[in-house]
Amino acid sequence: MLDTHHAGHAGHAGHPGSANAHSDGHEGHAHPTNTGVDNRKFAMWTLIASECFLFGTLIGNYLIHKSRGVSGPTPQQVYQIDITTLSTFDLLMSSVAMVLALHYCNEKKLRLFQFWTAVVAIGGLIFLGFQYHEFSTFVLKDGLSLSTNIFGSSFYLLTGCHGAHVTMGVIWMLAILGTSLVKGDKWFNSTMVEVAGLYWHFVDVVWIIIFTVVYLFVYV
Repeated sequence: MLDTHHAGHAGHAGHPGSANAHSDGHEGHAHPTNTGVDNRKFAMWTLIASECFLFGTLIGNYLIHKSRGVSGPTPQQVYQIDITTLSTFDLLMSSVAMVLALHYCNEKKLRLFQFWTAVVAIGGLIFLGFQYHEFSTFVLKDGLSLSTNIFGSSFYLLTGCHGAHVTMGVIWMLAILGTSLVKGDKWFNSTMVEVAGLYWHFVDVVWIIIFTVVYLFVYV
């Protein structure tokens, strides 16, 4: 009886450790930081903060040099505002699709999630197609290359950098879509989709700023 009594106490003493182990396992799965924010979200916000400095520098560089010592094609001569407006609308709609993709991921509606994730990726590819058309027209028709003048250099550096970010976003969306197609209903990682959404919305906001400052301000 005495042994049984002690064993009972030992069993009760083991419960806190067991609870802690369960708690630690749960927290490890959630990847929290000391701030209570998921590590992946924290890393993305940190990346976005650093990218703000990058694009701020590139936009500032463009504004300083766009009209300085320009010989050759100028912004007013080469910009096709109607085409750029279409590409901007396309990118904005892809942001709406991203919101819907996250919504259906949270709702665990696999087919709708996959559909809207595909729409996001397609929207990004369409935007890149518009950008390719713009660049090729500038180079082949207007004679504006990276080395033509300081305007060309600063313009291609800024918009090309943004295009590279869109490309990375498209690859990310396709990777998420591919993983969900392989794993099916077993895969619903709403945190990963939310982090990807943060990146995609940031890229869209940056483009709105570029469209306004680089394209629209030319006509002001």
